[in-house]
Amino acid sequence: MADATATQSKNTAIAIEHQIVVFDLAGETYGADINAVREIVRMQAITRIPQAPPSIEGVINLRGKVHPVMDLRKRFELAASEETKDSRIVVVDIGEQDVGLIVDAVAEVNRIPADAIEPPSPVVTTSKTDYIWGIAKFADQMIILLDLNKVLSSDDLDAVNEEIATGNY
Repeated sequence: MADATATQSKNTAIAIEHQIVVFDLAGETYGADINAVREIVRMQAITRIPQAPPSIEGVINLRGKVHPVMDLRKRFELAASEETKDSRIVVVDIGEQDVGLIVDAVAEVNRIPADAIEPPSPVVTTSKTDYIWGIAKFADQMIILLDLNKVLSSDDLDAVNEEIATGNY
């Protein structure tokens, strides 16, 4: 009976984990829930949108559909960087819309046990960083976990969608 309970506990522990797409940005490691990631594409030409929010680089045409693209460095107020061969656009679902996020590199997909994730400390979080839902301690690294629905404000998304709808790009 004890073996059955131990096996059940082990199976429950395995089931309580998060699958995270891990990427690099400005020398730090970030992660996003794999269920929100649609695809990862190489950098491509981005069409600028006039009067777009500062963190919005513009739009891309991906298989016939126009998607806004955000520079995460600008959104997080990090220093600008040159595009490299490792730079990627991670297309994610934000507010039921696909949005491209420019990152320095995509590292891997990890399964992170729930008990390896801690909520962010109130000392380091503010209303400007409410997009951080946790910090994972995994394989000798710290991964900042992002709530993608809070990365881009709904006002910013509405402004971009209005520009796309009117063809002002």
